[in-house]
Amino acid sequence: MENINHILKSASLATTAISSLTADVKQQVLEKLAQELEFHLDEIIVENKKDLDKMPDTDPKKDRLLLNEERIQALAQSVREVAVLKDPTNQILVEKTLSNGLFLQKKTVALGVVGVIYEARPNVTVDVAALCIRSGNVCVLRGGSDADATNQCLVNIIQNALKYFDLNPAIVQLLPVDRKFVEELLSADKYIDIIIPRGSQSLIDFVRKNAKVPVIETGAGVCHTYVESSGNLEKAAKIICNAKVSRPSVCNALDTVIMDEAISLDLIPQMANLLKDYEVEIFADEKAYPILKEINYPFLNKAETEDFGREFLSLKCSVKVVTGIDEALAHIKQFSSKHSEAIICEDAEKIERFLNQVDAAAVYANASTRFTDGGVFGLGAEIGISTQKLHARGPFALEKLVTEKWVVWGNGQVR
Repeated sequence: MENINHILKSASLATTAISSLTADVKQQVLEKLAQELEFHLDEIIVENKKDLDKMPDTDPKKDRLLLNEERIQALAQSVREVAVLKDPTNQILVEKTLSNGLFLQKKTVALGVVGVIYEARPNVTVDVAALCIRSGNVCVLRGGSDADATNQCLVNIIQNALKYFDLNPAIVQLLPVDRKFVEELLSADKYIDIIIPRGSQSLIDFVRKNAKVPVIETGAGVCHTYVESSGNLEKAAKIICNAKVSRPSVCNALDTVIMDEAISLDLIPQMANLLKDYEVEIFADEKAYPILKEINYPFLNKAETEDFGREFLSLKCSVKVVTGIDEALAHIKQFSSKHSEAIICEDAEKIERFLNQVDAAAVYANASTRFTDGGVFGLGAEIGISTQKLHARGPFALEKLVTEKWVVWGNGQVR
């Protein structure tokens, strides 16, 4: 294959088919897709194993790549949840009549053709397809080579669900994994309306630098948890452990613990006692290191400059000891990716200051950053967590897969 022009063109043409579907039909397609995922569960696992077998067990991406029976059932359930969400298209936002008699409406419409570039996360294939179908969009998917067998299997299942209703299978298409086609996709402003990268910072940077099509970033997560001196230390240790170990390979997992020096001697042993059971490797600054050394923490390193502002995506984290909230806020401002940030604190005034001053898509008081998720927030599946400020911020889900259109009714008016 020399180019993907025919795929991009067919995607653009398919917008006509999906834009004419009623909300009920879109729901029926998604219910059929959920059934097909369950019916083909064993086949998906077989194809997923082909991808898993090519990846070493030590690669932290392997957890993202895995689709087992539980995760496939969860995907099917997620599709059903998207199906019953309110259709975000054709919602009337403004309605008025001008003094000259013109009747104006502003309403929501689908974006058109959504291009999504992502890495070793085959669940994204289903999530994006379901969200785009429900919102009346066409999607062109470019998954990573690590998940190619799984993605091909999933897209075949999605297209079969579309064909069951005599719909154009070009509504959901998977691009070849050859990297030469990525730049062609990024330049296809004639056919693609929006590009959404989901993955590493290097992927996002590449897309931002090379795209001629408008981009909505779903950014990397460099997430901090700051324990202020008034914080409940038992609560803090449990939150830190959950944010780090519950699923370390995802973007809302904790990367850096920040703590006030006043409570460091008490907090560090409690935190370390929980983290060592999961063999979490700690990169400690000059104040935290001797405390961890004294208690013989077995997985300990001295932090280097590059260990702050680093998205670990594994059972690793850095620790920073500060003199108070001013230094903590300055550290977060310098190193945050503006994804999710948390404070553990019992001082209401300081909590309010943290929540107001920290510039991030989601900010937390006394809770784990692991909650930043479209499903958890009641938005259904998500395409990713947007860390930019235009169009969408935070969980990028169904409600944001639309734009606006003005509809004007006249009766011969001229200007």
